[in-house]
Amino acid sequence: MGKQKRAPRGPLPATAEGFAGALLTAAQAGDDGRWLAPGFELPAELARGAELAAQPLLGRVRRGGWPPEDLRQAATRRLDEFAASYVLDALAEEGGVRWWTGAEPHLVQWAAKHILTPAEAVTAVVEALGLLLTLPVTAAQPRPAAHHGVDDKKLSRVRALLAKAESTSFPEEAEALSAKAQELMTRHALDRVLLEAAPELPSSRRIWLDTPYTDAKSLLVHVVAKANRCRAVYDPRWEFVTVVGDEADLDAVALLTTSLLVQATRAMIADPAGRSRPFRKSFLVSYATRIGERLEQAAAATLTEMPDTDRLLPVLASHELKVNTAFTTLFPEVVGKSVAVRSAEGWHAGRSAADRARLGE
Repeated sequence: MGKQKRAPRGPLPATAEGFAGALLTAAQAGDDGRWLAPGFELPAELARGAELAAQPLLGRVRRGGWPPEDLRQAATRRLDEFAASYVLDALAEEGGVRWWTGAEPHLVQWAAKHILTPAEAVTAVVEALGLLLTLPVTAAQPRPAAHHGVDDKKLSRVRALLAKAESTSFPEEAEALSAKAQELMTRHALDRVLLEAAPELPSSRRIWLDTPYTDAKSLLVHVVAKANRCRAVYDPRWEFVTVVGDEADLDAVALLTTSLLVQATRAMIADPAGRSRPFRKSFLVSYATRIGERLEQAAAATLTEMPDTDRLLPVLASHELKVNTAFTTLFPEVVGKSVAVRSAEGWHAGRSAADRARLGE
């Protein structure tokens, strides 16, 4: 093991601002910061310094495209329970929902609640600050127009179709249900495009993936995004996919992706041959590839059935240009990467499962 970095150490700071600077220096250096709290009580200035250090970083990541739910995901995935709890409390302080009182600084009450020594509390704060310092931010975050979203009745029907697809034990039924869900979402999106005089500006949303095989699972998000007029990019460092599109299309992508991942996982685990890692990864890559083909076919068929195709095509072309422009602004240096397939058996099994997957009825 290499030696841990140490932040410059001198006399303890005397002010909240001094403690804030020392905490940030420790976070940047990978130091645990325990030396800032050598006694048995947390100095009030240290507690206030923690707040001074955290709030600008929270503002930075929020402006850089990290809404509260994404911050929660990052904190719970990357930090221990104490440091994650501190980040969530910092978010609550911004949102006005607090469990603590104004009698003492938050950190003092937080440490008491979790039965932490001052040194342990400071270490949690430093780890939380370290996370906030390393979160990737986008250079320019698209600002969506008012969120119209998916019509509530249609959304309820889509959810019902996908829930049935996830619960059935008959693969062919699951396939039909998922396809119907895609058809409904596409039809609604096309109707919305025709009705809206000024379509929404593109926005973005992160879809977090559970390990293992996140690179293979990201392909599924990509093909669902493409079929729903969106662009997607996978960040392997954080194991999420960022999808760019208008808000209603992002809703559709999130709904369908969640359902198909459930179906894919269930089919993969149920396969008698599906116990090796190469099989499972190949299964998921093949599943995503075939699902993409099916979704594109369903979307294209819905488009040809629309009565105003001639009006739709130029509007869709304009929408595609806006999405591509927003995507390029957010991710100017995207690099394509393939996912290796090392099991022919897994590939064929995944394709068969995708043919059976419920897209909806």
